[in-house]
Amino acid sequence: MTTRRQFFRAGAVVLGAAAVSRAGAASLPEAPLQDKPQTQPPLAPPNGRPYQPVVTLNGWTLPWRMKSGWKEFHLVAEPVVRQFAPGMKAHLWGYNGQSPGPTIECVEGDRVRIFVTNKLPEHTTVHWHGVRLPNGMDGVGGLTQPHIPVGKTFVYEFEMRKSGTFMYHPHSDEMTQMAMGMMGFLVVHPKNTEFMRVDRDFVFLTNAFDIDPGSATPRVNTMLDFNLWAWNSRVFPGIDPLVVRKGDRVRIRMGNLTMTNHPIHLHGHEFEVTGTDGGWVPKSARWPEVTTDIAVGQMRAIEFVANAEGDWAFHCHKSHHTMNAMGHNVPTMIGVDQRAAAKKILDLVPDYMAMGERGMAEMGAMEMPLPDNTLPMMTGAGQFGPIEMGGMFSVVKVRAGLARNDYRDPGWYRHPAGTVAYEWQGDAPVASRVETTQGETKK
Repeated sequence: MTTRRQFFRAGAVVLGAAAVSRAGAASLPEAPLQDKPQTQPPLAPPNGRPYQPVVTLNGWTLPWRMKSGWKEFHLVAEPVVRQFAPGMKAHLWGYNGQSPGPTIECVEGDRVRIFVTNKLPEHTTVHWHGVRLPNGMDGVGGLTQPHIPVGKTFVYEFEMRKSGTFMYHPHSDEMTQMAMGMMGFLVVHPKNTEFMRVDRDFVFLTNAFDIDPGSATPRVNTMLDFNLWAWNSRVFPGIDPLVVRKGDRVRIRMGNLTMTNHPIHLHGHEFEVTGTDGGWVPKSARWPEVTTDIAVGQMRAIEFVANAEGDWAFHCHKSHHTMNAMGHNVPTMIGVDQRAAAKKILDLVPDYMAMGERGMAEMGAMEMPLPDNTLPMMTGAGQFGPIEMGGMFSVVKVRAGLARNDYRDPGWYRHPAGTVAYEWQGDAPVASRVETTQGETKK
């Protein structure tokens, strides 16, 4: 006779139409939905083991219920509409109303039961990336479990054996479903609340999309030439700032589910990599950095003490990853006098603008017609003018005097007098140029 425990150990379990009757549906935990693109407040644990909650950048944490010693969550895989930034929305696939799906938070030692209901137009699974669990709960369709059919609900059950930084995503028609935005963050907190404790703990996933200007659905067959590089399916200026109090010890956890690496760079502070998806990094193995490279499928947790007030840039250091909806085949026009041609074109196309003659900075300031549902390539404005960024860019805002749980945007930093770069008003020095002729140097 197979016991219930043995049955669950064998693999993820499907609840068929008979099981999900009105009575069966009543036994499922609630599946909350979220459609707001702004960062939601951290979810303090209402029950179960205590922990310090994380803040999901432009996202939220999935509530749970406790039932007979199990922490139960309910994910719904479904089509969603996600705002990338004001002025652009995309038709994606995600979980519980958003892409990425909600962050799942639990504690080392928790027995976790996750119901997954499939409302996509095709089958799916969920793989728990980096989590130690029974093989039949690993979520690889066809290998460790049947695919979850359309309209069905599967159950995953396992114990969280170690704390750390993880993620979830499909292992079923993976290229399509990942390209459509199906992914989410999973945080397992230490049982000892003082272990690796920080004051503020942020999480986000890097993802990328290829969405033609004027359209709203990603091209799922793109391999490398993506045109929207995102954090949690948001691009600058739609990515919220990371607000921290001066003196806070800050952790930022990042996972890479794009098809290339990302050198993530923080201004104004040094940090250490303190965690990967393999576990916490011992102090003896850490070193100071200002940039950490996150390869495909990797997780990184960085930590620093926010001891310098200001608005500090935080971004991917691949320049084209801090741009939106750029064209890959646009010729370089630097140094080309376009005035004569532009005058003739204006007679035919009144809104035409010649671009790129003196670089692309003009893209950050000018207003020109764009297709509907398309973002400028370089955008965003600060207190001193255009920021000329897009994509994977945000700001770490360090302020003295914030309340412990205050994550509200404090506005732009008020620089003390004499601490902002300024224009030189004196005489310019005469340049001394060196000319070389047949091996001789002349001045």
